[in-house]
Amino acid sequence: MKKTIILLALLGVTSAAFAAAEIGQPAPAFTATDITGATHSLSDFKGKIVVLESYNPDCPYVANHYGTGAMQALQAELIAKGVIWLMVNSVHDQHRSYRPPAKARQEWADKKVKATAWLDDHSGEIAKAYGMRTTPHMFVIAADGTLAYQGAIDDRAVTKGDPREARNYIREAVTQLLAGDAPKVTRTKPYGCGVYTR
Repeated sequence: MKKTIILLALLGVTSAAFAAAEIGQPAPAFTATDITGATHSLSDFKGKIVVLESYNPDCPYVANHYGTGAMQALQAELIAKGVIWLMVNSVHDQHRSYRPPAKARQEWADKKVKATAWLDDHSGEIAKAYGMRTTPHMFVIAADGTLAYQGAIDDRAVTKGDPREARNYIREAVTQLLAGDAPKVTRTKPYGCGVYTR
């Protein structure tokens, strides 16, 4: 155990990087600025279902979800039902995949993103609070503020093909919450690329 801790320290990995929000517990609070300069706090959305999407546009898994239009369609579908959808880009600002606000706004327009907001988390604070491990890594927060689901977006970890053909865990979780039920699946293993925090 001691050797493991020393190795992680040498790699620059802290225990905070392995923090993870717990199912059934209050979702970690956060405040962040989006790519338009607006500030959002989780508390702003009290009483609403919130979806968090760990996002890196250069990840081929993410690129496939957006390139096919599947992610935008799901965002639009759930937002029409009153859900808040927050993209969280935790790539640190010295990494090649970091998007400064102006470039991010252009990408939002080009991809016709339908999310509520794209949060700039280059500090990595949200990623660490939730234990985001991959892009995409998805979280569904119930209207009472507790974490209801975390893990993969669907059951098909591929970089090609139409994601709409897969079983979508986010749609399932949100649909069950809207019906007044707890999600039947609360945790799955996330797939995708690493989260490039400091």
